Amino acid sequence: MTTVSDLGELGLLERLRPFCSKDIIGDDAAVLALPPGQQLVVTTDVLVDGVHFSDRTTAPFDVGWRATAANLSDLAAMGAEPLGLTVGLSLPGQTKVDWVEGLYQGMAACLERFGGEIFGGDLCRSNTITVAVTALGAVLPERVLYRHTARPGQAIVATGYHGLSRAGLEVLLQPEAWAQVPDTVQTAWIRAHRRPIPRFDVLPLLQAGLAAGLAPGQPTAAMDSSDGLANAVVQLCRASGVGARLEQSQLPLHPDLVCWAGAERAVDWALYGGEDFELVLCLAHDLAQRILAQLGEGAAVVGQVTADPSVQLCNSKDGSAILLNPGQEFQHFK
Repeated sequence: MTTVSDLGELGLLERLRPFCSKDIIGDDAAVLALPPGQQLVVTTDVLVDGVHFSDRTTAPFDVGWRATAANLSDLAAMGAEPLGLTVGLSLPGQTKVDWVEGLYQGMAACLERFGGEIFGGDLCRSNTITVAVTALGAVLPERVLYRHTARPGQAIVATGYHGLSRAGLEVLLQPEAWAQVPDTVQTAWIRAHRRPIPRFDVLPLLQAGLAAGLAPGQPTAAMDSSDGLANAVVQLCRASGVGARLEQSQLPLHPDLVCWAGAERAVDWALYGGEDFELVLCLAHDLAQRILAQLGEGAAVVGQVTADPSVQLCNSKDGSAILLNPGQEFQHFK
């Protein structure tokens, strides 16, 4: 089977050229024009073999999809629409060309669904496969979403179920431990892990609600939940100088996750599992209810922003409350 060493850098570039923008690729840099009146939004994410993916859990197509979706999710969290991305790819010489093409097929499929093109990038040799993606988006200045604009009294909304990606990873790593789970449920969990969906669908709903006057004078704060729901809420609160009270019974847990993983584990994975790539929003209650009605299953008001800077998870059944610990999620160098 052909490896990247067999083709060499120029030969590999020729194999990847069909995946890139035909109007832009080929020069030393890409020249882009922003839509009139809009600002540029830039985000970068790096995926490393053995840290973020492996042949055991992720096919090359899925590595490409996840690398793209992770960056697009950050754009969505800023209120931006995607323009495209650049790819920095580091490869061992023995890497199969089919693997690299599968990677780009996954990236291209994600962009085809959600918008944007591959503008180019760079190739180099290394001992470990590394995929560094920089995504570019555009947004009108008045539609930018930030983390620092949450206000006491606002609702905290999660746009979908949490914990499913972690469940999918567990099934992939320990299939024998989950053999009793129905195949349809396992497939849904694995898909949640391998093919996350950036929530661009939330943005027009948010803008429509704002246009209808449902949040006069109240900014919306936003962040994606790629590092876990708990982390997103804590980071939003820290940036805004506020706190939060989450209600455990309102956490967006899929019934199948509770059934097969157990309620305690489902809560833990929802809060700290990560890589669900939903949006967490702090916004006016009327606007939150309108958005929830349109998003449907999985979306939920999980709590409320408070003036007290602590971030608590409350259980209305027994009256208990615990401080959320964002340090439980995966952290590099921990």
